[in-house]
Amino acid sequence: MARRLAVLAWVVVAGASQSGCYYLQAATGQVDILVRREPIDEVLADPETDIDVARRLRLVQEARDFSVATLGLPDNGSYRSYAELDRDYVVWSVFAAPEFRMQAVNWCYPIVGCVSYRGYFKQEKAEREARRLSERGFDVHVGGVAAYSTLGRFDDPVLSTMMRWDDAQLVATLFHELAHQVLYIPDDTRFNESFARAVEEFGMERFLLARDAGSALAAYRDGKALRTELATLVEQTRDDLSAMYAETLDDDEKRLLKEHRLEQLSAALRALLEGAGRDADAWLSAPLNNARLLSISLYEGRLPAFRRMIEDCAGEIECFYAEAGRVAAMPSDERNRYLDALASRGDGAEGVTATSWSRSRRVSP
Repeated sequence: MARRLAVLAWVVVAGASQSGCYYLQAATGQVDILVRREPIDEVLADPETDIDVARRLRLVQEARDFSVATLGLPDNGSYRSYAELDRDYVVWSVFAAPEFRMQAVNWCYPIVGCVSYRGYFKQEKAEREARRLSERGFDVHVGGVAAYSTLGRFDDPVLSTMMRWDDAQLVATLFHELAHQVLYIPDDTRFNESFARAVEEFGMERFLLARDAGSALAAYRDGKALRTELATLVEQTRDDLSAMYAETLDDDEKRLLKEHRLEQLSAALRALLEGAGRDADAWLSAPLNNARLLSISLYEGRLPAFRRMIEDCAGEIECFYAEAGRVAAMPSDERNRYLDALASRGDGAEGVTATSWSRSRRVSP
């Protein structure tokens, strides 16, 4: 523990010359989490532990053992302790993108490389950064995050912020964050998050089947199908907007066309969510803009390729890890071309394309 805190302190000092205040808040927040950790066994032995928290921590222990035995995820100290926090989210992430370009702003850090978001342990600091970026003309999105991974450099605890989820989401997040310890490549957030989502999906199917949780499995599959439909709508909108941004138009016209396309997306998402019995108002409370669309694509954008990779491995998880590692080692451009081809292989589905919308959008402004 002391050695790892020393490593964290070294990272802060090394980064201080780049952005001292940011690294200081990151280090302070991380240390606060580490010192709050208690072994789950001790929490369960405490008679004052809330009954529902205790039940869910036992579920975490079961899922953690399953993650090692069946999914080949690391057998270490991560998610074998619990930390009680005094807030709804552990961090708030800021995403940003130019107003007329579908490309996320990246921030670069020691060890992890460049990622498409910037995390803050205090909401007001995240919102201050968002305002600063907005004043510079960027689209911005701020989202609360209930869990994150230190990639195995520290023994990440289960957080009280994770207890706001249902059982399936709690276990799914456990698998997702542990997957980052199996494979993580600097400078490709979309690859990393989609890979972890694929491991999460694979693990949940098998975990729920092993528990003979038929109704829970059906609900999980329904949620997975809903996420896929949602991601498809977002991806189509991204493509449409990218095509429009590339056209020779003045900024005012681009702004109007962008607003119209995002209104179309909002209506489609509302219909989809309400049709599935979900709270559309909660999901659509944050504005739709380039930054938010990109934040969604980080988790879903490469998922079709990774699902195909698992199929090609006949559901053998070690084969999947090896193949994903092989692709991760490719140069960035080659990796992207490979994953694009893998995702589209055998896909004959037709939908709204960037070109078709670009030609038709002026008819219904």
